[in-house]
Amino acid sequence: MIIHPQIQGCVARNCHPIGCRAAVEQQIAEIRAAGPFNGPRRVLILGASSGFGLASRIALTFGAGANTIGVSFERGPSDQGIGSAGWYNNIWFKQAAEREGYQAINLIGDAFSDAMRQQAIATIRQLWGEVDLVIYSLASGQRLLADGRRVRSVLKATGQPFIGWGLSLEHNALVEQTLPLASPEEIHDTVTVMGGEDWQQWMQALQDADCLAPGVQTVAYSYIGPASTYPLYRDGTIGYAKEHLHGTAEAINLQLAELGGHAWVSVCKALVTKASAYIPVLPVYLGLLMGVMKERGVHEGCIEQMRRLFADKMYGAEGVIADGNRLIRMDDHELDPAIQAAVSALWPKVTPENFTSMGDFAGLRRDFMQLNGFELPGVDYEAPVNIDALGELEP
Repeated sequence: MIIHPQIQGCVARNCHPIGCRAAVEQQIAEIRAAGPFNGPRRVLILGASSGFGLASRIALTFGAGANTIGVSFERGPSDQGIGSAGWYNNIWFKQAAEREGYQAINLIGDAFSDAMRQQAIATIRQLWGEVDLVIYSLASGQRLLADGRRVRSVLKATGQPFIGWGLSLEHNALVEQTLPLASPEEIHDTVTVMGGEDWQQWMQALQDADCLAPGVQTVAYSYIGPASTYPLYRDGTIGYAKEHLHGTAEAINLQLAELGGHAWVSVCKALVTKASAYIPVLPVYLGLLMGVMKERGVHEGCIEQMRRLFADKMYGAEGVIADGNRLIRMDDHELDPAIQAAVSALWPKVTPENFTSMGDFAGLRRDFMQLNGFELPGVDYEAPVNIDALGELEP
């Protein structure tokens, strides 16, 4: 079958498997070109199939020689459709890593579940005995709790509703979007899904199973952003969840003290991921930011950001570079006052008629499409894809 993109709002409803391979290979090439760096050799990545998690896996394997176990909740090809981009990312990464002699294990299932924790523990025991680094990169709209309750997160405001221009990738147009006011229960549920509770449960289970090496590190990914985005992010329900995640780092750090281990939160810059594209209003800020940062030569995509995190800020000659709150500030370029002044000057001028001439909305759209295997150079998108053959591949 010939596969063309199906976009609804800011969500991709399909992917191009061959394009996903090209995207993985492109990131691997970027890491090879940047050169090797020191890093961990046995890594567990929770949320490994896309965005920051996938970029972390590629950077650590092809930059630092790491063997990895990746946990993700993805779907393969079936009567229901082609399957998810993450499913194919897992396959292509595994093939590339194993060609170079690295171990790359893909565990497919619900990372929030105790069953998946036990499966990961069994795999670690079988392969290595211990891990040197645990990466927590989960983003989900819901979480099934141990007692059977299903809790859902929401993207809403707190304090007062927020109205602004949002970006429809489906129509390549600006549309007015509203973040309604969240109830206390919705705030609580969003923290339950997207906060640090599950991260701490993973670390406790791994420690109880003696699967953490002496000096083990763990890092979770977060975002804060500039004051101009606070009403839609930091002061919203997701901001409450991220604050809980930040606080959990201190608790996990105390928990790891007997191993000489440490817990950190990497505060990343705003980037195009499946999660960020879905947040109301934020993509408009992101499109402007990308244009300004590219003009000044300091833009980073997911793969460049993750390489800098590990090579320079976690495993470099100076050791971990973090602030007093256990935050590794990868948003240092984004929050440069000159960068923010330029973005702030543009944002009030954006209209549905002129937005394509401001910032880099074409680059934002291209990045989003490439997350799903589309618009990659060298891929013949008019060539038929043999889905039956792809269905025989194991993740």
